[in-house]
Amino acid sequence: MRKSLLKRGSALFAFLCGIGVISSAGTVSAEEVKKATLYGNMTVVTQDMLNRAGGDANNFLHTNGNYSQTRYYPASQINTGNVKNLRPAWIFQTEVVESQETTPIVVNGVMYITTSFSHVYALDAATGEQIWHYKHKMGPITTYCCGPNNRGVAVSGDKVFLGTLDAKLVALDAKSGKVVWEKQIADPEKGYSETMAPTAVNGKILIGTNGGEYGVRGFVKAYDAESGKLLWTFYTTAENSVGVWATHDATGRDMLRDIKAEKAALKKLGDPYKTLGGGVWQNPAVDLETNRIYFVAGNPSPDLDGSVRPGDNLYTNSLISVDLDTGKYICHFQYIAHDVWDLDAVSPPIITQVKDKNGKMVKGVLHGGKTGHVYVHRADDCSLIRFSEAMVPQEDMWVLPTKDGQRMLPGANGGVEWSPMTVDAGLGLVYVINLHQPMTYHVESTPYPGGKLWLGGAFKVIPGEEQWGNVSAVDYNTGKIRWKVKTQQPMIGGIMATAGGLVFTGEGNGLFKAYDSKTGNLLWKFQAGAGVNAPPASYTVDGKQYIVVGAGGNVQLNYKRGNNIIAFTLAD
Repeated sequence: MRKSLLKRGSALFAFLCGIGVISSAGTVSAEEVKKATLYGNMTVVTQDMLNRAGGDANNFLHTNGNYSQTRYYPASQINTGNVKNLRPAWIFQTEVVESQETTPIVVNGVMYITTSFSHVYALDAATGEQIWHYKHKMGPITTYCCGPNNRGVAVSGDKVFLGTLDAKLVALDAKSGKVVWEKQIADPEKGYSETMAPTAVNGKILIGTNGGEYGVRGFVKAYDAESGKLLWTFYTTAENSVGVWATHDATGRDMLRDIKAEKAALKKLGDPYKTLGGGVWQNPAVDLETNRIYFVAGNPSPDLDGSVRPGDNLYTNSLISVDLDTGKYICHFQYIAHDVWDLDAVSPPIITQVKDKNGKMVKGVLHGGKTGHVYVHRADDCSLIRFSEAMVPQEDMWVLPTKDGQRMLPGANGGVEWSPMTVDAGLGLVYVINLHQPMTYHVESTPYPGGKLWLGGAFKVIPGEEQWGNVSAVDYNTGKIRWKVKTQQPMIGGIMATAGGLVFTGEGNGLFKAYDSKTGNLLWKFQAGAGVNAPPASYTVDGKQYIVVGAGGNVQLNYKRGNNIIAFTLAD
């Protein structure tokens, strides 16, 4: 009945689509699960498959589509001419009704999705029927910021890899969902947790840590995919974290630092690197040509109180590149030294060809900042080529937080939050979703609390001031905004471009939309019934292209919770 529901009659179909609620492909009987595995047997995911994912019009093998993280899907069956005919193919309901931030991974007709509290489901990607369900058994302590989220899995060989809220890395058998191995990444009692998706490359599983609000020491670690053995660790807070006492941000604006007071504090307190934060929230971009990875590190800890962490606080709020085999530092670029506004770097970087300052095409790295700029870097030395026009209002930057509160825009959520961007290289455009959420910044100095929340104050939304979002298309070779569409609510989640001339993204009010990638014209929308705050993906099964997205809302912005994974395809 579940598979045939959408085919029983056009009147029923139109009614269901109108209200955006379709019967679930949710819990199935043991017999159904057993049968489902017959069309869910996954062949081995080879490194060659992972390398070629950017041109794979059948699968979606990486959180952000490919190692370059362009989130560009190369199929055009669904396009500007027919997207108006896009309809739900199936909806799967998880047992967890909570924020949904997963990117579905699709391998040979099998889809892997995660939920809050570290569940993993394997689904038949054509029908939405459940194949297996892994429910992680949490340890006695979990400490996490910004919701109990999970952003997805990595796949390699015959395994599926998951990071968990109690700071573990788990390898599951792809066919059965059974645990193959499990490793403790860090101590959750000290504030460490995992919400990011791992990355699989060359026999390694890469994973960072969130927890920058808890006085942790951020890192990226590499584990052996077969055994779970730790291969290397790169700490995002250097033992000498002082830096050059930078007085201006990446755009050249004075950050109003009291360098004299900071130097006095350094002499008294010493280097704060052990509790300096610098969480890595999102996947690294991988450059197989140079054997390097690029990732961004988040805010220093405590977020708003710089008095107990003198210096530039390297390498927080930075783009960082390290060697894939050894984790050895190669280069970095810091956007905001000694950040006291929680405007951390979280949106995953993208590798693509860009024009340098002389108009020559070079390998570049893009990052969308909470400041509201897209930053364009040289890949070889991490240096900044240009930054885009501001995509959101900027006011009173960089006024310092006070006890009573100081208003500054952007607010602490951005700009660009953790939301992944997407690139259409043929158009030379990067597509970005933004927030506008005015806030005041308050500072209150407190000592390190040992594994508890350590903000050093608060950032507060200003009652009565309008909040909104936008979808922006930025020419990364000039920094100019090509088009911008305002949305009713602040945007958080992610965006995807396709060869069909479309970009897909969702909103907190439940709307999932498709825009013309050249013009920004709205071509299609669907009401999902809960916040669409997860990055979309696409795949093809038996010659039919699908678009898939999670609709479960968001904790940070308190968007309506749900438990749906919705796959769309063109109406017959």
